[in-house]
Order: sequence, then structure tokens, then C-alpha cells
Amino acid sequence: MSFVGAMIRKYLFPQVLLEGTIKSRPNRFIMNVDIGGHIVKCHCPVTGRIGDLVFDQIPCLLSESDSADRKTRFTVEAISLDPIDKKDKSWIGINQTKANDYVNHFIRAGALSAMLRGVREVAREVRQGSSRIDFLVDRKVFLEVKTPLFDLPCEGHPSCRARHGPLLSFDRMIKHFGEVSRTIAKGRRGIMLLCYLYDAKPFQVPRPEPRAARIQKAARAADSKGLEHWQLNLRIDENGIEFVRCYKLELF
Repeated sequence: MSFVGAMIRKYLFPQVLLEGTIKSRPNRFIMNVDIGGHIVKCHCPVTGRIGDLVFDQIPCLLSESDSADRKTRFTVEAISLDPIDKKDKSWIGINQTKANDYVNHFIRAGALSAMLRGVREVAREVRQGSSRIDFLVDRKVFLEVKTPLFDLPCEGHPSCRARHGPLLSFDRMIKHFGEVSRTIAKGRRGIMLLCYLYDAKPFQVPRPEPRAARIQKAARAADSKGLEHWQLNLRIDENGIEFVRCYKLELF
């Protein structure tokens, strides 16, 4: 049985997200957020860099947990580059750990038919070599999902700091390029999917950078073996996640 049309297209959150204002990010795991006039320590689901932003007076959306095991009650799900007093803000989702749940939903809803047609079976966290690939679709399409947050469109924003140098820790990405490209054989496909939780511009390969030569070499090697590159843009609001578009990238 095909999954196409089996589910509604929008991914709905269990509860409507709350709006707050990020006052600071004292460490990788915590954001101090003003919620209704009270400063609350909230979980930051991104341990690395989030664009070139200084987190001071940044609007955000928060999910709430009633788990007794959590140290923080709220998780920052999205941020906005709009003014705090703007009513209908545009949001950028930052919860990378949830991206695979969203992708799974839209695969099964048939929203990604440009990339995957007539899907009947979806397996998650499939072991391949020494790695786990995010998805195996219909036992023939290996799909790895990446949710970039290091290059957000924040130029000109008052909280945008001087641009940092390129990211230099590429070991995990290089490993995934190799593992996914090795799955490609007759009748099989390998896909690297860039999933943006906002309506991002098409990804472009950065200009050659000596310190990033390893990742560029790995990407080209995988591309030469037939690895496909796709981009998925989703949109987040206080109610859930909405499909925007999915298209193939020609990077090299």
C-alpha cells in the first residue's frame, strides 16, 4: 500500500508553541528566554553555531514538556529575525533533532514525490557499514538528512555579528558521504537531503577554501558515484510544520 495521500500534509505539534524573547545564550545547551515577563532557562537543541547571531532580543517559539526527568521545562524550537513587536513573524526552525520526524511525515504523506515516488515502505536508522543512515525507502533508496544552521540569512540584522570563518569539523559529514555513496549500485539510489526549517534559497557550494578541502573532495567523490543532492524547505509556525518545496540540486 502506497503512503501517498495517507496523511495530512502539515505536521501538527501536540501543543501550540509559546512565543518568547531570547535574552542570552550563556552556553551551548541553554538559552535564557523572557516568557511573559519572567526569564526562564530553556533548552537549546543546537550545540553548534546558529548563523552569525548574538542571542540578544531574538523572538522565539517554545515547546513545553511536563517530563519530571528534564532539567528545563521549555525547548526553543524556532527563532525569528523579525522585530519583537511584529505580529506575523517569519520563523526559522532550529530543532535539528526533530528534522527526521518531519521528513518521515512528509515522505509518508507523499509530499516528496518529486524525489520519492509511490513510497510503500520506510525504515529509519538503518545500519550501513559503521554508520546508521537516516532512512531506507522501499529497500532501495538510502537517504541521509542534514539540517544546516550555520549560514542563516541574517546580514544587516542588529544581532548579526562579524562573520566567522568556515566550519572546520567535517569528519562526520565526510563519513556519511562515503557510507551513502557506497550504497549506490544497480537499482539503488543514495540521496543527501538538505532540510531547511524555513524557506531557504537554493544551496550553493561555497568558494574553494583550503581548510575545507577535505569535505569538498569527499562531496565530489560521492557525486561522481551517483550520489543525489536534494533540498527540502519546510515552514514552521506555532501550530506545526508545513511543506514548502523539494527539488534536486546540481552542485558540481
